[in-house]
Amino acid sequence: MTAALPRPTVPARTFTQLFSSTRRGARLARRFTAHQLDTWGLPYGSDLSHTAALLVAELAANAVLHGRVGGRDFRLTLTLEAAGLRIEVTDTRCERLPTGGRRPPADDAESGRGMLLVEALADRWGVRTGPFPLKTVWAELST
Repeated sequence: MTAALPRPTVPARTFTQLFSSTRRGARLARRFTAHQLDTWGLPYGSDLSHTAALLVAELAANAVLHGRVGGRDFRLTLTLEAAGLRIEVTDTRCERLPTGGRRPPADDAESGRGMLLVEALADRWGVRTGPFPLKTVWAELST
């Protein structure tokens, strides 16, 4: 009987960038995501690239809308490992946490559906606070 050879591990790839807490910053975060994933071999237009860009667009828009503090940027971190992609968006408003689908908006509401989209697209998502005043909202996609 022969022992199984250890499975080689692929080192994690990480991209981190600060963006201005503006609509332009959120748009750039989405575009940088698609570009970085393409650089890592996940082509533009692939299902993973498209879903990741949508998740970053929503999380970045939330950071700009709900997590903005004048003069402070938000941070995007992408980590690609063999198991999947982790997206993290960090802002400086730890007292304003996303509610997810716990409180769906009224039918005629013009906003409030973003985290429902995150819940639908991500395999897992959550929030981590700290160190004060930081809040990180993360989402994971399996590859």
